[in-house]
Amino acid sequence: MLIDTYGRVATDLRVSLTDRCNLRCTYCMPEEGLQWLAKPDLLTDDEIVRLIGIAVTSLGIEEVRFTGGEPLLRPGLTGIVERVAALEPRPQMSLTTNGIGLRRTAPALKAAGLDRVNVSLDTLRPDVFKTLTRRDRHKDVLEGLEAAREAGLTPVKVNSVLMPGLNDDEAPDLLAWAVEHDYELRFIEQMPLDAQHGWKREGMVTAGDILASLRTRFELTAEGSEERGSAPAERWLVDGGPHRVGVIASVTRPFCSACDRTRLTADGQVRTCLFATEETDLRAALRSDAPDEEIARVWRLAMWGKKAGAGLDDPTFVQPDRPMSAIGG
Repeated sequence: MLIDTYGRVATDLRVSLTDRCNLRCTYCMPEEGLQWLAKPDLLTDDEIVRLIGIAVTSLGIEEVRFTGGEPLLRPGLTGIVERVAALEPRPQMSLTTNGIGLRRTAPALKAAGLDRVNVSLDTLRPDVFKTLTRRDRHKDVLEGLEAAREAGLTPVKVNSVLMPGLNDDEAPDLLAWAVEHDYELRFIEQMPLDAQHGWKREGMVTAGDILASLRTRFELTAEGSEERGSAPAERWLVDGGPHRVGVIASVTRPFCSACDRTRLTADGQVRTCLFATEETDLRAALRSDAPDEEIARVWRLAMWGKKAGAGLDDPTFVQPDRPMSAIGG
């Protein structure tokens, strides 16, 4: 069990498979990209599967989410999914992606055992997409979403970040589109995880802004805390249901008290929080031939020291040195 001093138990593991990405989203990294991790620093496929196996069989992990960077850029992804699906007990498996490679890979990922996907899409307008991501790949993402739905990687969830002056007027249109295509839309407040450290709280589109915009066109009925559980998104029924929309208000409505996540970076570091400034090295233990029991002990110790909250409301908050692309979403 991965328990901390506040009584929270981590059952959800986020695994970053690579720090690389084929987009250059303005809220994530600079246009020229970043200094990527050297290949020897990355966990191998065998090391990733071993750590997930320890987490599932010895530490109580029930759900595994593969992230990046862009996880579809990981050459061994399908094999990793297949091997994790063979674990007992079998964890639920999902993947967070920008969707560009899904048209090609969705059927194979479903056959390997992946349960569902989360796809990032911030706009319905190709020109705005190109401005936000610095790439002309909007059509590829839409085709990837369709391929995921057709492959049965459902519910297909769409994650959207609204940026002032770019797409902050699109909330109702995005929701109407998601309802039409049977996707579950989730808006995410922009978080201070950009490599340029350009995030400013006062310029952020808040959960309140998003909900006010949605209510100009839709009737929203809150699901309530029992339905939400430890999920990061607050959810509302749209026009009485069955479709839902979620808002992840990491900044204005922190949900740290119910957090059930532990994170593994692409280079084998345990992070107790997206906003943590400290990491615990599991790669060194792996490569020094430590037994599974010792690795599990180190992981438990890391999570025992998890802080009460991310501290975004603290005026002394220090943004993590690693950008989002290096630690996963």
